[in-house]
Amino acid sequence: MLRLKILASAVPLLVAAVLARGDFLPGARPCLAIGEGSVQLTSLSWQAQSHVSFTRDPSLATVRVQLTDNAAAADFAVLDDIDSAEAPASQGCEVNAATRFVAISATSTVSDPVIYLSPDGPADYRIYVSSKHFSARDAAALIVGANGAPRRLAAAL
Repeated sequence: MLRLKILASAVPLLVAAVLARGDFLPGARPCLAIGEGSVQLTSLSWQAQSHVSFTRDPSLATVRVQLTDNAAAADFAVLDDIDSAEAPASQGCEVNAATRFVAISATSTVSDPVIYLSPDGPADYRIYVSSKHFSARDAAALIVGANGAPRRLAAAL
């Protein structure tokens, strides 16, 4: 009976530890290292400091992200398809106190960036993605989550 009570009291603690850390699925999540910290995608919206959403209507977008075919022309490039024993593909960014989490939301709010992802310009950011682990949406969410929505000079005039 005592073992059952110990088990019953330990299970909520284990569940709380998993929820606090946010590791429901093993493996690295898409992330971007910036200085001492990082920006990482999360599927837990309550854990994220910022949220982004996507639209198919360019008139609703606050940020336009263009997919390019040339890594040299991109503002942000993701290339991780190289097999190497020195840098395993499952290795992600280190999570620490400086890590900012970004969640992709199904709906947008007034203050959150709304991303229009397209192979056509004009664009606020240009990205190149050749990856087994990152999607174009992941890369766009990370770059916008790291930099925020750009201030438009035309809107200020």
